[in-house]
Amino acid sequence: MSNVQFKTRLTDEIKVSPEAIEQLIAITEKEDDVNGVRIFVSGGGCGGMTYGMTFVEQANELDCVLETNGMNIYVDAVALGFLEGVEIDFKTQGVNKSFVFKNVFANTGGAGTCGACGASGGGCA
Repeated sequence: MSNVQFKTRLTDEIKVSPEAIEQLIAITEKEDDVNGVRIFVSGGGCGGMTYGMTFVEQANELDCVLETNGMNIYVDAVALGFLEGVEIDFKTQGVNKSFVFKNVFANTGGAGTCGACGASGGGCA
């Protein structure tokens, strides 16, 4: 049996732009009992992997957290394997506002847009 320690704090595995942090803070401040935002991965069928973001009330046992400017961004260890190296940004183009994930799924294929969060809503090594 191995005595490997699980790293729960993220450093540079996921990068988040100042604009994205600002938007995430603004969104989570409007919600009661929200501790941060979770980035998750799903799919794997013929459409490839997809991702999304959701509010977090409480961290899970196997969560990794990136703490930046008072914002907690959670990723479970399995999702981190697919998201490591991602850069999260927030872009405004005219009336369209959205979170943009850059370099997502570079090695596994998948989408680089976030349909689950838009302007309203969302690893450990």
